[in-house]
Amino acid sequence: MTETESIAYDVVVLGAGPVGENVADRTRAAGLSTAVVESELIGGECSYWACMPSKALLRPVIARADARRVPGLRQSVQGPLDASAILAHRDYYTSHWKDDGQVQWLESIGADIYRGHGRLTGSRTITVTGPDGERHVLTARHAVAVCTGTRAVVPDLPGIAEVRPWTSREATSAQAVPGRLIVVGGGVVATEMATVWQALGSQVTLLVRGKGLLNRMEPFAGELVTEGLAEAGADIRTGTSVESVTRENGTVVVVTGTGDRIEADEILFATGRSPHTDDIGLDTIGLEPGSWLDVDDSLRVTGSEWLYAVGDVNHRALLTHQGKYQARIAGAAIAARASGVPILETDPWGAHAATADHAAVPQVVFTDPEAAAVGLSLAEAEAAGHRVRAVDHDLASVSGAGLYADGYRGRARMIVDLDREILLGVTFVGPGVGELIHSATIAVAGQVPINRLWHAVPSYPTISEVWLRLLEAYRDN
Repeated sequence: MTETESIAYDVVVLGAGPVGENVADRTRAAGLSTAVVESELIGGECSYWACMPSKALLRPVIARADARRVPGLRQSVQGPLDASAILAHRDYYTSHWKDDGQVQWLESIGADIYRGHGRLTGSRTITVTGPDGERHVLTARHAVAVCTGTRAVVPDLPGIAEVRPWTSREATSAQAVPGRLIVVGGGVVATEMATVWQALGSQVTLLVRGKGLLNRMEPFAGELVTEGLAEAGADIRTGTSVESVTRENGTVVVVTGTGDRIEADEILFATGRSPHTDDIGLDTIGLEPGSWLDVDDSLRVTGSEWLYAVGDVNHRALLTHQGKYQARIAGAAIAARASGVPILETDPWGAHAATADHAAVPQVVFTDPEAAAVGLSLAEAEAAGHRVRAVDHDLASVSGAGLYADGYRGRARMIVDLDREILLGVTFVGPGVGELIHSATIAVAGQVPINRLWHAVPSYPTISEVWLRLLEAYRDN
């Protein structure tokens, strides 16, 4: 094992997923020397095992579902999907799990890349152990940004290792379609992967411990997604726990809490994420290994002057786009502090405050139908003490929805703060609504008054006309 002398940078970024890349981009743009440390592929979870491969798999599934609802087209798309072509398309969008392009981009902005396992070994210090055992000690003049993300949680069931269960990684990178697939969980990963594999030819059984799907969104979102999955042929069992799982002669056997025995070729556990902080040396700076890292709105770790935690690792909003937003805020804050700015803009919606993490987090679930939401649900708004009113509208009654698809089913809701007459949250569920959610995000993040939204005229005939119907319902009642 060899060790180089300590190398000083202005900023050291631990983790080169989208979040770490964006921190590096912002600090380099500010003229700060930056090192990036990564133990796996440059580009991280989103590029190879999450956002990109899952959406590449889902796009043909949703396109076929939409086409089957269009007169004159539905008869042409009744056959099975070409699973081999779809998997190959997925492989293309993951760059066949090679990171050359991502490496070139980081190098193009002037960031130095260190491959290997990075650990904090004291204040402002990261020690990187490379694949061949070589060691590099990196010190940060201004900031260390922890952007190591999360890993999938697999329940501690007896014999689980021998079962070789899928997590989100295997579900998005599998090279063959299992004949039968058990999916355990009811959140985004569970519903999206159930959608994919059912459409590609698996018989999917979805086991949900709770009362329904997508329980962090408005209740009608999970209800409509449940209907869609059931109509596609999936077997959805709510209020169901997994008591044991074994693999017998290649077959997965699950026994549920009610004593049911279910067999499948593979099983996917989509039961949550844990912070990837157990082996990065937090103990050397007085923090607990394996913990979520608590931060302020500039993404600086509580009690530290130099340590930042950006993206999923801080548990504020486990979404790639939100992590990239945090990276832009953190990069600006690091640069400002490095240049000696005496007072940062950390008031709500300031240049150095990730306010959207609290007030305007958007998300799209790419199921059939799609579910999209931003801001607070009705239950969240009421729990926070706001005086609110929920305004609902049947999306199917909008002219654009009927043109989009025969038999369109969907629903829209906006949550109005009655004291300020602004929107606190919006939810859309229905085919094609993913492209509507940014308009809602602008309305929520911009705190646009209801009386000004009245002048934002939606084009006719589009599904966006639901905005007019929601506003009419609010003004008329």
